[in-house]
Amino acid sequence: MPALTTVPAFPSDVPTHSLIVIDYQLLQAGSNDEMAKLWHAATHLGFWYLSNHGVDREVNAMFDVGAETLALPLAEKMKFEQGDTGDSFGYKARGTIATDLSGTRDTVEFLNIAQDDAVSWPRPIHRTYPSTVNARMQDAVIPFVRKSMAVNNTILSILERLLGLPRGSLANLHATHEPCGSEARVVKTPPNQSTAGIGAHTDFGTLTFLHNRLGGLQVMPPGSQEWLYVKPLPGHAICNIGDALSIFSGGILRSNLHRVMPPPGHQSRYERYSVAFFTRPNNNTILRPLTDKSRLIADAAAKNPREEFSSGATAGEWTARRIRKLRLRNRKGPETWYEAKGTEHQGLRHGPETVRATA
Repeated sequence: MPALTTVPAFPSDVPTHSLIVIDYQLLQAGSNDEMAKLWHAATHLGFWYLSNHGVDREVNAMFDVGAETLALPLAEKMKFEQGDTGDSFGYKARGTIATDLSGTRDTVEFLNIAQDDAVSWPRPIHRTYPSTVNARMQDAVIPFVRKSMAVNNTILSILERLLGLPRGSLANLHATHEPCGSEARVVKTPPNQSTAGIGAHTDFGTLTFLHNRLGGLQVMPPGSQEWLYVKPLPGHAICNIGDALSIFSGGILRSNLHRVMPPPGHQSRYERYSVAFFTRPNNNTILRPLTDKSRLIADAAAKNPREEFSSGATAGEWTARRIRKLRLRNRKGPETWYEAKGTEHQGLRHGPETVRATA
């Protein structure tokens, strides 16, 4: 990707949604004002900017790893393809998943690297990766994974306290000695696209720690049917709540609908890369509201009981189902798109179809 200084500015004439800016260093220092801002963001839109997170060098290194890997010949990348069984780790080729009810093909390719494989390196837990990843595992991938884990774990510990949960309640559901779906991802979108790169969805897991240089991310605010761009800010991550954390909290924390579209304006002429880290619970963790641990959560779950909050699915099953049903080789019809859904249905509409979930 071109150096950031050569990229056209984000256009001023497209609809955007402003996010709350939260200072990570102030969170670490225990600022009550900053924690109040985090709580507001997490319970309303479920998205926020995070400044002063201290992961900039590692993020830049991951952009390089992604560019090197996704520039490999397709035949080489396909040796590491994630397949159609619901596995997340590995390479995903362009045009292999649906972006809408009609089965429109996606326009992005990406590489997912398991947290478990990075932490256990050089011993693989889930799978192996291309040579470009292996060559940069120790100086780029592992530092990015470990620092991203630290950021998300700090935010989790604060949200745990604000939810009235006993200390360690959320950490125990993300223990590093148990297999999990947490992963680092690098996404590449070709220039001059006109359709969605990734269709409307909520994230599968707990917390997302995202880094963009070009626009493309859009959110649908609660109570709205309008898609709004989220403008990338240099040095700021974009963080959001995922389905698992929304379920654990009984719906108090919001996992919000979003999608990835082509960059707006002149930015659309450039390849778009993004780097993300997804924290997900241990695979055998049952997704359910933690009503037995928090009166706040118990009250919320009682007031707003939702079918997908009591599906009995484990985190591993939840993620695998959604990935599997998005794969076009598994598509049987519109019902397959619905079966790929998470917590995002809630009567919202995007385009011509009503979004609903099948747990």
